[in-house]
Amino acid sequence: MRHAFALAVAVFWAGSLHAAAGDLPPGLDSARLLPGWTDPQGNRISALQLRLQPGWKTYWRSPGDSGLPPSFDWQGSANLADVTFHWPAPEAIRSGDDMTLGYHDLLVLPFTARPVDPGQPVTLAATVDFGLCEQICVPAHVAVQAPDPARVPDPAIQAAMEAVPRRVPQQPACVVTGIEDGMRLSALLPQSDTDIAVMELADHPEIWVSWPSLTPEAEFLRATADFIPPTARPFDLDVRDLRITLIGPDGAVEMQGCDPQG
Repeated sequence: MRHAFALAVAVFWAGSLHAAAGDLPPGLDSARLLPGWTDPQGNRISALQLRLQPGWKTYWRSPGDSGLPPSFDWQGSANLADVTFHWPAPEAIRSGDDMTLGYHDLLVLPFTARPVDPGQPVTLAATVDFGLCEQICVPAHVAVQAPDPARVPDPAIQAAMEAVPRRVPQQPACVVTGIEDGMRLSALLPQSDTDIAVMELADHPEIWVSWPSLTPEAEFLRATADFIPPTARPFDLDVRDLRITLIGPDGAVEMQGCDPQG
């Protein structure tokens, strides 16, 4: 992998319902699952809340040049079929020569927990592994359990869901070419006040994606990124799996797939 994330080996326990400050890894003031609520379909709406100390950051689902995205183990839950996360738009964080995507101060990460049996309650318990960085980066491990759901929606969770990038139907024109250790994809994006463009392969998080270079081209913005698999060789890149997120001062949008040219 071109950009290794050097992490000191450490594991931390963060309590059950609401982690006590003395049990937490450096950089973290609190970690918990918010009670949330149950929607009319029987889904449990909740969120992971991480409150960070000043100067510390944690990472988005696609961290950028380096970083450790959160991973979840839900084995302690009951009546849980699957979980869908609703990621608020991240901010760009420069660390030396690296550019990463993540959050300062407070992360509220909403999710929808779909039940096996919609007629029964969903009990939520998880262990979460994620990265925390200030001047150095450390891996963090917390165990959290949600209290019983509230009867009404939580405004903090609703606000975080409003910050999720808006899905738009456009599929930009793109060109895919092979390179020595993977594939290169170049897409023509609509010209806008975009500050950040991020490319991902939604179903293949093991494939490292470089920070896209952005070049104005007529009324478009050309974004080019390298996709490097663990094998470090060219592969069959399915453009239907491509997810492009554009973040600007007026909010964020997300596109799924692109239209291959040539």
